Amino acid sequence: MPIELFNDGIHLRLMFANFATEEGKAVQSNQFLIMNGSHAAIIDPGGNLAYNELYMGLTRHCPPHQLGTIVASHADPDIIASLDRWMTACPAKVYISTLWERFVPHFCKPGKTAGRIVGIPDEGMRIPIGKAALMALPAHFLHAEGNFQFWDPVSRILFSGDLGASIGGTPGKIVTSLRDHLPLMEPFHRRYMVSNKILKLWANMVDQLPISMIVPQHGAPLAGEAVREFIDWVKTLQCGVDLMSERNYTLPP
Repeated sequence: MPIELFNDGIHLRLMFANFATEEGKAVQSNQFLIMNGSHAAIIDPGGNLAYNELYMGLTRHCPPHQLGTIVASHADPDIIASLDRWMTACPAKVYISTLWERFVPHFCKPGKTAGRIVGIPDEGMRIPIGKAALMALPAHFLHAEGNFQFWDPVSRILFSGDLGASIGGTPGKIVTSLRDHLPLMEPFHRRYMVSNKILKLWANMVDQLPISMIVPQHGAPLAGEAVREFIDWVKTLQCGVDLMSERNYTLPP
């Protein structure tokens, strides 16, 4: 069953967290359905393991022809490997970084993406969904070169891609205090995020927004005090190139 993140009777935000991962052999990932009245969008539709159940989840709320928008934080397979099937099932356009728009057709049969890919410029943009819009926020190198997060002004949810991810635990459980959750986050962030400099730039940007939840593409959503705690935590986190030295670049034995 999807997790209802927000519902005011017109705007619905659903998180799908428990689709098959082949008995733990594939990384857990979250997919998101955005409904603004009769207009639908999917954030990070996932790979083929997620497609069937996400498609059925969509049809419970609207017919596929009303899915007009797919947005992708970046181009990893757990984000858009199912795209060939979505391009057949619905008329949606795909919003993704301009760095990745020419890579997207590699996931699809020839011609399927023609005229249907919208490149998001480095500075971000507003993506219309019915009478509302998602704000694509620059999140470059967190962890992909061309990477975006999506802030929803209606629910004040920040869909944060890989930033804020946790590995293990209960994906559907909303975390309101970061202390006990950090062990599930720290190893991932130290390896996958590029540097403390970039994290500080990100934190200074999102500090300007009212954020009710940070909802990553892996693991549990953050709400309440955990939102502020997470932003403060990443400002001090050493990660990525901060941790690299000559010992990481030696010839194998």
